[in-house]
Amino acid sequence: MRVLDPRLDAEGDPMTMAPALGALDGAAVGLLDNAKIGTAQFFDHVEHILRSRWGVREVLRRRKPDSSRPVPPEILSELSGADAIVSAVGD
Repeated sequence: MRVLDPRLDAEGDPMTMAPALGALDGAAVGLLDNAKIGTAQFFDHVEHILRSRWGVREVLRRRKPDSSRPVPPEILSELSGADAIVSAVGD
């Protein structure tokens, strides 16, 4: 019997988490929608809270074209100016 390993070898440098923000007041926050049902409505609520309670200066909302694929580079580029990004899954 021959057993195959379907995993791919890791590519590129390992990623690390960005340091936490000291505060959200005056920050720009990106909201990345995974294109599933319910995510947009959830982000409407999140955006309202970020603006009204936390003083977020700007909310950048982007939507992936397909929930099963990685984020396209152009969307990542658009979100690169955000101080923080929230990525959510909805259904």
